Amino acid sequence: MQKIILTLKDIGDLIVFKHSVFALPFIFTAMITASFLRDDTPWFGWSLLCFGLVCAVSARNFAMAFNRYMDKDIDKDNPRTANRPSVDGRIGAKNLKIFIIVNALVFIISAYFVNSLAFWLSFPILVVLGGYSLFKRFSELAHIVLGLSLALAPIAGVVAVSESIPLWSVLLSLGVVFWVAGFDLLYSLQDMEFDKNKGLYSIPSIYGDKATMFISAIFHALTFVFWLLFAWAAGLGGWAYFGCVISGAILYQEHRIVRRDFSKIDRAFFTLNGYLGIMFFIFILIDLL
Repeated sequence: MQKIILTLKDIGDLIVFKHSVFALPFIFTAMITASFLRDDTPWFGWSLLCFGLVCAVSARNFAMAFNRYMDKDIDKDNPRTANRPSVDGRIGAKNLKIFIIVNALVFIISAYFVNSLAFWLSFPILVVLGGYSLFKRFSELAHIVLGLSLALAPIAGVVAVSESIPLWSVLLSLGVVFWVAGFDLLYSLQDMEFDKNKGLYSIPSIYGDKATMFISAIFHALTFVFWLLFAWAAGLGGWAYFGCVISGAILYQEHRIVRRDFSKIDRAFFTLNGYLGIMFFIFILIDLL
């Protein structure tokens, strides 16, 4: 029993499950909006809730495990990542590959039971999710690719409910792209010197910290604009716009913290961005009720 508990703990350390809070609110934001616009109710049913959770968790497990598998040669030399289970031997390469394959299959099979469009999109989605790990080796666009990976969540959510990709869902997803890319830029400042030495293509290692902060601010300004356009395109009301304003205020505070005291980057990255996703979802839900 103790061995099982330790294995589960190692898997938890591998995939950092608590960070699912970044993607899940936007999946369900898309699902409740699509359901409301189709059926005049934000509730989309227990079946889609269950399949949505399974798809979201398995896709994220695949992405995180694939990233850990591909980045083992990089992570072992970085003091910040050297204690990851994929590096220190707690989870071997064979078990990691099995974990990746199982989660990919679970995602594809779950998508099949949602609808045909979800099933066919599951394959390119897995390609994009795995692409981030490769991009950082040859292009500074890796930050955008990471944003795109999480931005697939609201697209998947609306496809699950309405089997379509309306304009409002694209605008919501574009906001997620720049939100994630923006905070990933800030987080990457920690590894700026390491990335330079390893020849990795991150914006901080190529353009420096000041340029990175500026680009991150631009990305988060675009996030705010795209989420306002989402609320407009979906025909939402005042509470939705207020949620966008609250999200913008959180992003502003994130940049204030990082500029004032870089040692608090973890608080800015994990805590504030976690609050942002949850608050955004809550205000959209209030607007639809």
